[in-house]
Order: sequence, then structure tokens, then C-alpha cells
Amino acid sequence: MSVVIFVGPTLRAEAVQEQLPATILPPVQQGDVYRVARDRPRAIGIIDGYFDGVPSVWHKEILWALEHGIPVYGSASMGALRAAELAEFGMIGVGRVFEDYLTGAIEDDDEVAVLHGPAELGFLPLSEPMVSIRATVDRAQTQGVLDPKAASALLGTAKDLHYRDRMWDRIIAAADMPSELDGFQRWLPAGQVDAKGDDARMMLDLMAQHLAEDPAERSVQRVERTLAWRELCARVDGEVVQQNSGAEVVDELRLDPELYARLRNRAALSLLSKDAAHRFGQEPDKDALLQQMSAHRLDARLPRHADLRQWLQENDLTPAQYEALLADRSRIEIAIAALADDLDTALLAELRFAGDYNALRARARHKAALVLDGKTVNRTQALIWYFETRLDQRVPDDLESHAVALGLEGRDAFVDLIEAEFLFCHLDGAPADHAPEKADAAPGE
Repeated sequence: MSVVIFVGPTLRAEAVQEQLPATILPPVQQGDVYRVARDRPRAIGIIDGYFDGVPSVWHKEILWALEHGIPVYGSASMGALRAAELAEFGMIGVGRVFEDYLTGAIEDDDEVAVLHGPAELGFLPLSEPMVSIRATVDRAQTQGVLDPKAASALLGTAKDLHYRDRMWDRIIAAADMPSELDGFQRWLPAGQVDAKGDDARMMLDLMAQHLAEDPAERSVQRVERTLAWRELCARVDGEVVQQNSGAEVVDELRLDPELYARLRNRAALSLLSKDAAHRFGQEPDKDALLQQMSAHRLDARLPRHADLRQWLQENDLTPAQYEALLADRSRIEIAIAALADDLDTALLAELRFAGDYNALRARARHKAALVLDGKTVNRTQALIWYFETRLDQRVPDDLESHAVALGLEGRDAFVDLIEAEFLFCHLDGAPADHAPEKADAAPGE
């Protein structure tokens, strides 16, 4: 680990490697700089980092690395922001974005923030950073593509949009100047500026140049060892044991291929839901986390706080990590709710691949063919039969939430479904605990 670069949507890892042989890590977050600085790399470069939803990198981590003689460079995005804040302490800032933060020409974090895809897709950028929009509009003005009025309208419109929504088609549409922006739209594909990418490449060139020279002596200041700092260090230092044991546990899981595949898919859904929650602007709030914790404690049979503390210890989790797990579960529900309109189609596709579609279709047609007019059932009896006899569990206290989790509109729709199932199983002559079975074809086919 001679050189470490934290990068995500600004540059692809391959592009970084072409300029500078380095260890490529995802966008920086709290604890990451301290974590890598313990291994004493020759240099650390910060391009991208997390701004919301994940704790951001601490200034003190960077100062700690500088204190130990590790040069830290920053540009383009989070790197430019932290470099402007720590320039007087020795962090090396590079590029126009850094200079603008340093001089106060720009101040807001959202100037460099972008929406991006998950790590599995290479942090693919899905929106335009405000700094690139400014640079693009400035170039268009210089080349006579935009007049001052249209340029001002584009910048004002873009700044008013949330950073996740800053895409050129949306900006141009919201500016509502079709005749003035027609030429700009044709010019844009070849003329737009990648301000963050340009700065990041400039930083990599400078790092390569400095690393080829004799290391320069730099004056540094000692980091104050506050309680918060000591807690961060203890948390990161304790990760090594947890990571090693975690890898061993995953290896054990791999010995059960069916369970591994099921949990792998659930884990992938959790990762993808983080991006979806950001995209929809619906991060879980405190009430959502409390709801998840209540559900988990009920399922895991942890009624007392002492039981929960013991569970955390047995699962190698701190309270903060447990809260992050609850947030992940909440994001899955947020993503599922946002995709509700398309979910049935996707479920049918999965049923076909699993080989269960034909059996359930046959059952549904058989049920629909029964004449149920005038037949009634006691709703309480039907619910008790379904949950206690069919599923071998208690009737949920909150039927409304249970129904919504199944993609239904609410409690009434769910009870109607159970009533029809109760009548079908009994009128069809099946025993009360009869469960759906696979069938090769519907009756009569």
C-alpha cells in the first residue's frame, strides 16, 4: 500500500491506475484515512467522499496522517473541500475546485455532490456536479453559445435543483427557454466540462511528480487526543479482529450453498436499496429505525435491554453498527415501496424462473371458478386459521403494516384475501391446513 487513492464517481479506477500505480479505495468516509494511515503509505489522495447518509471523513484523521509524515492530497470533490479547510495545516489541494473553496468563490457542499450508482457498477455518476455545470456554462459563454441571460437562467435553475436532480435534460427543461437553449443543447455533448475529473487528473499528475522526487520536510501540528478521537481510534483498531472473524463466518456460510445464495441476494438488495433511498430522497428517520428495532427485538426474542446488549456482543456489533443495520433494513422497505408499481411484473418473472408460475396460475383459476356468492366466513376465525394453522404463528398485532409489506393497499384488502382462501380451502374439500401445492396444469387444461 505505497499510495492510496479514495475515488468513486469522479474517475474510474482504471483511469487512476493509468496515471498513478495506487491502491484504489471507495469514496472516503469516517475512519478510512486513519485506517489506511496506520499502514504508513507513501501518500494519500482524496478525490471522492460521502457527504450524507454516511459519516464524513474527520479533519482530525487527515491531521493525524500529516502528523505521521504522510502527505495527503485533495482535489475535485470531498478532497477539494477538506484540502481548502486544512491547507494551512499542510494538506495539499489541487485544482480549480480547491481554489474556489479556498477563496470562498464557492462554499456549499452541494457544489461537488452527485448521485451515483453502487460500487458494483463502479460508482457510475447519475447526475452533474454543480462545479461542472458552472464550468460548462462559462465555456459556452466564452464560445458564444450562450448569452448572459441564458447562462444566468441555467445556473440559477441548476442551483435550485437538489443535487440528485441535476441532469442536463432536467436543467434545460426547468429553465423553460427552448429557443435560447436550442444551440446549447446541440453543443453540449462535445462541449461540456468535467471540472472534477480534470482536477482529479491534475492531482494524480502532481502526486506522481512529488513521489518521484525526494520527500520534502513539512511542518506539522500534533493532533489533540480528544475523547471522540480516542473512541474513533479504538473502533477502527478493533475492526481487524472483527474482519478476520467475519471472513471465517462467510466461509462457513459458503458450505451451505442454498443459504448463501438466499442471503447473498438479500445483501445485494440491501446495497442497492441505499442508492435507491438516496435517489428517492427518503432516508429512514428516527421513527422508522425504532419500528425496525421493535420488530427485530420481537422476532429475535430480546424483550429486555440486557438481552439486546448481549445479542450485540454475540454478533460483534456496536450500538452505532446496529443502528446502521436498522437503517439498511428501513432502506429496503423504502426502495420496495417506491418500486411497487413494477414489483408485480418482476415477481411474475421470478416465479417463471423458479418454476412455480404454472402451479399458482392453476390454483388462482381454480379458486376464481368457484361460486362463492352468498358464502360468508367469520373474519376472526379466518385470520386465526390462516396464521395459527397455516403459518404456525400468532396473528400480527398490526395487520395494516403486514398487509402493506405484502404489497396490498391495507388491512381490508388483506382480510378479503384470507377470507377467499379460507372459503376456497374448505369448499374445495381440502383440509383446513391445506397449503398451495404445485400443479402441472389448471383443471380442464
